Amino acid sequence: MRWALVKVALAVTTMVVVAFAVPLGLVVKELARDRAYTNAERQAATIGPVLAITTDRGQLERAVASAETGSGGRIGVHVPANGKHDTAAEIGSRRAPQADVAAAVKLGRASISPVPGGTSLLQPTAVASGIAVVEVFVPDEALTRGVDTSWLVLAGVGLALVIGSVAVADRLGTRMVRPAERLAGAAHDLGKGRLGVRVPEDGPTELRDAAAAFNSMADQVVQLLANERELAADLSHRLRTPLTVLRLNAASLGDTPAAEQTRSAVEQLEREVDQIIRTAREQKAQTQQAAAAAGCDAAEVIRERMEFWSALAEDEGRTVRIAGADQPVRIPVARPDLAAALDAMLGNVFRHTPEGTAFAVDVHNAEEAVIVLVSDAGPGIADPDAALRRGHGGGGAGSTGLGLDIVRRLAESTGGDVRLGRSVLGGTEVRVWLALDGGGAPRGGRRGHRLRRTLRPRCGRRATRTGA
Repeated sequence: MRWALVKVALAVTTMVVVAFAVPLGLVVKELARDRAYTNAERQAATIGPVLAITTDRGQLERAVASAETGSGGRIGVHVPANGKHDTAAEIGSRRAPQADVAAAVKLGRASISPVPGGTSLLQPTAVASGIAVVEVFVPDEALTRGVDTSWLVLAGVGLALVIGSVAVADRLGTRMVRPAERLAGAAHDLGKGRLGVRVPEDGPTELRDAAAAFNSMADQVVQLLANERELAADLSHRLRTPLTVLRLNAASLGDTPAAEQTRSAVEQLEREVDQIIRTAREQKAQTQQAAAAAGCDAAEVIRERMEFWSALAEDEGRTVRIAGADQPVRIPVARPDLAAALDAMLGNVFRHTPEGTAFAVDVHNAEEAVIVLVSDAGPGIADPDAALRRGHGGGGAGSTGLGLDIVRRLAESTGGDVRLGRSVLGGTEVRVWLALDGGGAPRGGRRGHRLRRTLRPRCGRRATRTGA
C-alpha cells in the first residue's frame, strides 16, 4: 500500500509538472526571442530620426557609432541612390543579402533575414530619395539569452514538487501501513497462542474499527478458552464420585486376577482424571494471566459502571458527569479488577456524601499513563494524606473504611499510585494513576510532575463548566 501510494503520487505529480513545465519552457523561449527583436527594433528606431533629417554619410556614420550596439558592428544602413550618388550607400555593417533588403523595401515593413551567426532585422524608413533600410544584427545567443537558466529553474521546481509529493505520500502511506502491520502481527501472535496480544486503536477510521474488532475478538477467544477449561475441570470433578464407587466395588471383588485388573484400571483412571484437573487449572490460570496482560478498555468499563450507578444517583437526585470516556482507552488491567476499583470509589460517594451531592468521573489518556479521577461535591476529607496512610491497614482499626486498598493494589500493579485531594467540585477527589509502561508512578520524577501539572487544570476547567 505504501509503495502504491508513492507510485501514484509520483505519476500524478510528474504528469502535472510536464503539463505545466513544457508550455512554460516554450513560452520562456518565445519571450527571449521577442525581447531580442524588440531591442533590435528599438535600436533601429534610434537611426530613423537621423535618416528623416539627412542622408549625409558622415552624419549617418556618427549616428550609427553612437547607437547602443553600433560600435560592435551590428547596425548597418542601406541608403538608396539620389542626385548626388549614382549608387546606393552602405553605412555600417551589412550582412543581409541584397535581395532581402529589396524585399523589405517592397513590403514597407520590418522583416527578418537569416544570416550566418544569427538574423538581421530589416527596418524600412522613408527618406527624401526613397526608402532606406536600417539593418540590426541579432546574434543567436541573444535569441536564447536567459532561456537555459529559466529551464533549469523550471526543472528544479518540478523536481522539488515531485520529491515533495513522494515524501508526503510516503508519510501518509507509513501512517496507514503501520496500524495494518501491527494488526497483522497481532493476528499472527494470537494464532501462535499468545492470548495477551492486543492492538492499539489508532490510525485511519477503518483501521481503528478493525483494531477494535480484533481486540473484541481476542477478548472473546480468551473468555471462550476460560469457559472451556472451566468446563473441563468441572467435568473432571464430576467423574470423581463414580470413580470412588468403582474403586470401592473393585475392592470387594476379592483377589482374583480379574479383580486385580479392575483395581489397576480404576487407579489408572483416577490418575488420568487428576492429571486432567491439574492441567485444566494450570491452563485456566494462564488464560487469566493472559487476560490481565491484555488489559481492557477503561472507557468501556467506566461507561458500564456509571450506567449501573446512575440509577441510584437518579433516585437520590445526584448530578452525574462523565468525561473522556468517549474514545477507547486501553490499560494493562483486567476488566473485573477495574470494575471492582470503580465500584469501591463510586460506592464511597454514595456512602459518605449527602443525597443530592453531584459527582463526576474523568478519564485522561496520556502517553505514559491513564488517569481516572472520581470527584464529588461533598464535605470532603479533612486530612487526605492521613486517610491514605490509614488505608494501608486493609481493615480493622487501621482502615479508613473507604475501600481504597482495592484501588491502591490496582494502581500499584501497573506501577502507578492513588492520591486523595480536594476536587474542583468542592469535595473529595480520588486520582488513580495507571502507568501504561510499568515505569512507575510519578512520585518525584520530572516527567510525572509535568504530566500532572498539565492534566489537573484541564480537569478543573471541565468540572467548572459542567459542575453541580
